[in-house]
Amino acid sequence: MESLVVTGGAGFIGSNFVHWVIQHTDVRVIVLDAMTYAANPRSLTGLPGDRCTVVPGSITDASLVDDLVGKADAVVNFAAESHNDNSLRNPEPFLTTNIMGTYTVLEAVRRHHVRFHQVSTDEVFGPLGMTDPPVTADAPYRPSSPYSASKASADHLVRAWVRSFGVAATTSCCTNNYGPRQHVEKFIARQITTILDGHRPKLYGDGRHIRDWIHVTDHIRAIWTILHHGRVGQTYLVSAENQASNLEVVHLILDLMGHPMDDYDLVADRPGHDLRYALDCTRTREELGWHPQYTDLRAGLADTIDWYRANEAWWRPDKAATEASYARTGQ
Repeated sequence: MESLVVTGGAGFIGSNFVHWVIQHTDVRVIVLDAMTYAANPRSLTGLPGDRCTVVPGSITDASLVDDLVGKADAVVNFAAESHNDNSLRNPEPFLTTNIMGTYTVLEAVRRHHVRFHQVSTDEVFGPLGMTDPPVTADAPYRPSSPYSASKASADHLVRAWVRSFGVAATTSCCTNNYGPRQHVEKFIARQITTILDGHRPKLYGDGRHIRDWIHVTDHIRAIWTILHHGRVGQTYLVSAENQASNLEVVHLILDLMGHPMDDYDLVADRPGHDLRYALDCTRTREELGWHPQYTDLRAGLADTIDWYRANEAWWRPDKAATEASYARTGQ
């Protein structure tokens, strides 16, 4: 592989993936990003201009997508509207980007016979009960929000293009990511930056909702492994098996930052807030030999806190507007 298109490459996971590829391979990267509020051009600073080209634009722009895909050996699709709260207020951008955007990219890779990888989410499988076993790769989709329904629709398109048109595509569904360069609207980044601002972190509802947390570096290593060794048409689950409630995460962050364990505020819960997500990534581990490196959530959070402390200039410009938006909904 000589050239790779990364859609959504200025976002959280996409930008971390771009940095990793530049640091660990000789591949040239073309970033296509619509530069919405969730993207951050500062996430791509310092990358070599002869190895990384940034193209502002939408994955729904068929002409632009076709031109870029025609120059590449593979495409990794990170581009997505991904914030659940926003999907409840206005679902339309999620349908446009996540469904029609994926369709547009699939048509381009079909025309140019280019390898394709779809980055998806554990939320397509729907929520679990407290005692349910983690979801396996062959479980049916049961999305429960506009966001997860749009991602599930996109994943089904990928499967259809593999079967109907022979597109060489794979899909990965990952648990909740955390780490450097995550927008301050997201749960862990919000709590850390709120404490750095001298305020008490905010916890939805009673804080008992459980997520399966993975450091973004482990996720992008899994994507690279799937891109090179995954079987066409397969869905691979990615998890570090770090299940923790939101309250447990807040307690860890408070402790790591030297604050009392009760130094937080409860705020209004998200409508339809799913109770628990967890994935069984046995197929990914056994078939591809991938294993997470950040198996200790506390250690991963400590590294993440250090990054936000050292990079206030990166997150500061978005903080006030994000908190004002949350305040309007009592969160």
